[in-house]
Amino acid sequence: MTDRGAIAFIDDERELCEASGEWLGVSGFTVETFADPAKALRRIDPRLFDCVVTDLRMPRVGGLDVLAQMQKADRDLPVILLTGHGDVQMAVEAMHAGAYDFIEKPYDADRLVTVLDRAVERRRLRREVGRLQSALGGEAVLEQRLVGVSPAIADVRRRVAQLADVDVDVLIRGETGTGKEVVARALHDLGHRAKGNFVAINCAAIPEAIFESEIFGHERGAFTGAGTERIGKFEFASGGTVFLDEIESMPLSLQAKVLRAIQERSMERLGSNRAVPLDVRFIAASKVDLKAESDAGRFRADLYFRLGTVEIDLPPLRERREDIALLFALFAGQAAERFSRKPPEFGRAFLQELRAGSWPGNVRELKATADRAVLGLDREMTGGAPGVELGQGTLNDKVARFEAELIAEALRAAGGSTAEAAEILGLARRTLNEKIARYGLRDIAESGH
Repeated sequence: MTDRGAIAFIDDERELCEASGEWLGVSGFTVETFADPAKALRRIDPRLFDCVVTDLRMPRVGGLDVLAQMQKADRDLPVILLTGHGDVQMAVEAMHAGAYDFIEKPYDADRLVTVLDRAVERRRLRREVGRLQSALGGEAVLEQRLVGVSPAIADVRRRVAQLADVDVDVLIRGETGTGKEVVARALHDLGHRAKGNFVAINCAAIPEAIFESEIFGHERGAFTGAGTERIGKFEFASGGTVFLDEIESMPLSLQAKVLRAIQERSMERLGSNRAVPLDVRFIAASKVDLKAESDAGRFRADLYFRLGTVEIDLPPLRERREDIALLFALFAGQAAERFSRKPPEFGRAFLQELRAGSWPGNVRELKATADRAVLGLDREMTGGAPGVELGQGTLNDKVARFEAELIAEALRAAGGSTAEAAEILGLARRTLNEKIARYGLRDIAESGH
């Protein structure tokens, strides 16, 4: 069973404390119990725990003392308070002081697990975001640039690491917003050309009339208005890298000249007969299938084959859904710092909605969404307390919908195998089969789609 998180459980009622610890342990959490709150404060190392659960009213050292101590040691460590009916107002005030949540006694076990899952997910996201952000100011490494835990993005990182220091031209393929320039810069910065210039050329943004002059440069008097000599972008990149973005938009009439420059590693400025050597690496990027474009006569086949010696395919966000919550949290943290705002809190239901999105704009769209969320421009995203389930209906209706979504996602990830899905969800296979029948998910279980 997957570890659901490390929990410190504090309650001066020893029998209740031990019983709760055993039950949470069976539910998949790693639990350390403390019937002596003073001992707990001496023993709890915030680095080793994902959440602290503490009774509010205890002799000598109470829940508020525990909260204050944990806040002092690590403000990001979630603290959940267990309260009596008459202590609700005090618990609300404690939340203003930094408590993550409170649950009234006698509490429902499933409710506690739901709150703990939410707290642990936030804790782990913040840890990972903190690790990434603290590293961003240091030496560039692939994990900080190509963020994610999915096998798809891990394959891209391995590919970039293999190719960064090799002087071979590369074609990067990927949908809009998948990070093609990020990969190109990583190839440049992590190789021996890092001291040279990285020159990005958006082939779709340069008018055809001046394209040749922009990339090759020109001599004085080469054409009307050329009053001075000008070095082109290819020549300016000497010792470094030329990045040809959206190369499918390069005018067909100029592709032959670009091909010759790439093949011979030399070029001539407009109005000159002198060959200028090019000590550059070429990296091209396309959001379309260049082979299909060349077959259709819209792109030179010889240029495609010259650039396509080595290719890197970037996965769309919908094929790396396990990275979405982490990327969103990272972007939200960066936006909060940039806009001098407090990062908003998002519950499991909201993060689940993010993971389920189609994201046609990929990582770029996700980043824009995080920016809007931090600025409070998307009220439907930020309205409501952390973890509030979205949608209409009673609490039971919302919980059922959320549970059905989680089960469906696990079944798809397991290719329809109930045994693997049960392992993913930490459920007994019989229990999972009962829920599949209840929610009408048998088709997914049988097909895996």
